[in-house]
Amino acid sequence: MTRLEFNNQVLLLSRKLYIVAFRLLRRQDEAEDAVQEVFIKLWNRIDELGKYNSLEAYAVTTIKNYCIDMLRKGKSIVGEENPSHFNVMNNDPSPHEELENNETSQLLGRIIDNLPEMYRDIIRLKDIDGLSYDEVAEIADQNINTLRVNISRARKMIRDEFKRNRYEYRGNLQASREVL
Repeated sequence: MTRLEFNNQVLLLSRKLYIVAFRLLRRQDEAEDAVQEVFIKLWNRIDELGKYNSLEAYAVTTIKNYCIDMLRKGKSIVGEENPSHFNVMNNDPSPHEELENNETSQLLGRIIDNLPEMYRDIIRLKDIDGLSYDEVAEIADQNINTLRVNISRARKMIRDEFKRNRYEYRGNLQASREVL
């Protein structure tokens, strides 16, 4: 493919490529940069472009893949060059979330401790220690199907007790607010 053919075929696709990029990236500057990056990629493969049946389909696929890669990396095209545009997500829990997670863990621990011994032991082995059903069945000396039923029952007991405790907690919290 010659430079003139490239200009006539590829550069005419810029509007279509921009629309695809904008639809995926949701930012004008990023979409424009994505189109430029794809044009560079296509230019670097100018000798191979003639072998494609549809240059338009190839270009659209290239822009989609480029944008998806950028989204997967969690990077902003602009953000790489200008950190002030880069949106950084902080995955650290807030102090409130830490407190809530800690309270939830303590509550679940108390609920599991109060289960009947058989259920408590198999739940600890399966869900806390992470053993497989086969390993738990061997340790608990239970048939695998019986074990599955017992684990299901234990989880239901935990779930029901957890919901009951959370409901009571919310009720007490709401009652204390009404007093204030």
